[in-house]
Amino acid sequence: MIEFVAQAKLPSKYVDFDVHVFMHDTQEHLVLVKGDITASDVVLTRIHSECLTGDGLFSLRCDCGPQLEFAMQEIAKQDNGMIIYLRQEGRGIGLVEKIKAYQLQDQGSDTYDANIQLGHAADNRSYEMLGDVFKYFNIKTIDLMTNNPEKIAAIEQAGVSIRKRIPVNAGHNMHNKEYLKTKKDKFKHL
Repeated sequence: MIEFVAQAKLPSKYVDFDVHVFMHDTQEHLVLVKGDITASDVVLTRIHSECLTGDGLFSLRCDCGPQLEFAMQEIAKQDNGMIIYLRQEGRGIGLVEKIKAYQLQDQGSDTYDANIQLGHAADNRSYEMLGDVFKYFNIKTIDLMTNNPEKIAAIEQAGVSIRKRIPVNAGHNMHNKEYLKTKKDKFKHL
């Protein structure tokens, strides 16, 4: 179960959002909403896991920041939309462990193997709260901006219909070429 605890205005570089904070298992998460998402049969949606290094520090090691930016730009073009921002840093292992994984990557491991070497699952994120989020906002059908098949499966399992998947091809550069290859080959990203 989730608990919604606060809502406020959050103007951004791209679009003015209403930000909603919710708690799930003692962890806070955010939902950024543009417009009246209940007024549409289909809501443009991005499920985004926190990445301080990419989202906030503009790291080129990953494509996270550009993916978030892409989602905001796409939502800005619509009457409404939402970003569910999950506080699951480093594929759910936390910031310190993520930096340790970076260290292993600097020594030749890929992101998948680095997490395993640190004693974690390759991807420790959870999407179990998504059903409650969609239910809270009364969302039944979405257009989903993602390349991640696990997100697609979690949303469908929650009973939400995905009308269309929108590929997110943003943030490719010479520093994350191997990272993106690992996402495709080992995490089966589309």
